[in-house]
Amino acid sequence: LRGYIGLMKKQKHDETLGEIIRKEETIVETISNQIIFTRDYQNVGVQPPGWICVSDIIRTVRRSIDISSLSVHIPAKDLEIYGDPLIERVFYNLFENSLRHGGEVTEITITASKKEDSLLIIFADNGIGIPYEEKERIFEREYGKNTGLGLFLAREILAITGIGITETGEPGRGARFEMTIPGGVYRHLTNEQKDISTSA
Repeated sequence: LRGYIGLMKKQKHDETLGEIIRKEETIVETISNQIIFTRDYQNVGVQPPGWICVSDIIRTVRRSIDISSLSVHIPAKDLEIYGDPLIERVFYNLFENSLRHGGEVTEITITASKKEDSLLIIFADNGIGIPYEEKERIFEREYGKNTGLGLFLAREILAITGIGITETGEPGRGARFEMTIPGGVYRHLTNEQKDISTSA
């Protein structure tokens, strides 16, 4: 369908037909995103959770998305969280949302800090932020400016090991996503564990 639309665009056409072609392209993109979402969603929880290094996840995402124009700060290399293997999609969607919806984002900071028995991983950018009335709705399926599936899927992936995610940023001062990780679902590698990981 994309191929035929491409051929149509090369033909001479008036503004009315041009508008129809643009609508067709939008529909095709929606279908494509739904297929991708279905593929990812059916894989949530299929593989058993495991220990995943946060800094490794972020480095992988950086290779998938062009964020060369951004200043990115990441947490210590020894931090691991116990989660679904698809947790990489969570960080991918957060980066993508900052680039797509954050306006003139120039900096993204990812920090980790203790909060009672839990650990908070905070993903923050310096963009336009998210209005108060949308802070919970952005996690609903099919709500959003693009497909409305990314943050819904992110919450589902994190919930498998009891990790929660909320948006707590101040509108006009950037988005701020807090991931609350219960005790026992995060750890800091010892030097011995680091050596084993490096050799593996």
